[in-house]
Amino acid sequence: MQKLIIGIKGAGEMASAIAHCLFQANLSQIFMMETNVPLTVRRFVSFSSAVHSEKITIESVSGVRTENSIDIRSAWANNTIPVIVDPHWEMVKQLRPNVIIDAILAKKNLGTTTKEAELVVALGPGFVAGKDAHVVIETNRGHHLGRLIFSGPAAENTGIPGVIGGYSVERVLRAPIAGSFVAEKKIGDIVQPGERVGTVKNQPVKVEIGGILRGLIKNGTLVSKGLKIGDIDPRGKTEYCFSISDKARAIGGAVLTSIMMQYNCHHQQIYNHSTSGVRYTHETSHEIYLSDEMEMA
Repeated sequence: MQKLIIGIKGAGEMASAIAHCLFQANLSQIFMMETNVPLTVRRFVSFSSAVHSEKITIESVSGVRTENSIDIRSAWANNTIPVIVDPHWEMVKQLRPNVIIDAILAKKNLGTTTKEAELVVALGPGFVAGKDAHVVIETNRGHHLGRLIFSGPAAENTGIPGVIGGYSVERVLRAPIAGSFVAEKKIGDIVQPGERVGTVKNQPVKVEIGGILRGLIKNGTLVSKGLKIGDIDPRGKTEYCFSISDKARAIGGAVLTSIMMQYNCHHQQIYNHSTSGVRYTHETSHEIYLSDEMEMA
């Protein structure tokens, strides 16, 4: 399993938590494909920041910007995660990964298919397991967060951010107009209700609640009206700005589980190979989990 090549589409917060989890599990031949202008908010826990800064370290794991497949292999040799500007996923054709993970979180499928790899995993709304991907991971906060879906879609996008510290939509900062964002605060700053964190075309971006600025889009980024550009954490803990969130860790663990189910011999009885890859079924999985519960009873 250590020789598996894993391609991740996207290098934002959730994609980075997945990469971090897999790397820590010694599945280190990972490459991450990003756009040349990442719209990342939680920049200090996202490997997409390497696009501009060349290198970023998240909880002792480093990601570096690379330019080609040679650089990618060099990054692997140096025990780092390569990030490449590759919005059209050309590296998939060159490196022929065993696993593809679509972690773009665009709320729709931008072109991922089960033909891209032996195992294709996709996050959240916009994907149907068994059609667009072999496994879809539930990303909606709540009881089913991190659930592996083997047939059918993830829950629909509610458009409502998860509740943190008793707040939901109030904690998210959005661009009031299209234009270039000019930051006046930085990640980790404490803010008060009504305080300004920046502007877009001279229109102020103000916070509704007090707390700590957990995320903020890069200064100078061109944004569209309504785009999420910041995130307030009302709990006010500085360490939360620079560490992987509970939701992201859950999703990372779910992706790791899906890979183990594919490549760990102990679990081979729960899937069937086909020409298009792995076909999971609820029925066989349910039987296995039910027998486990019976043994524990």
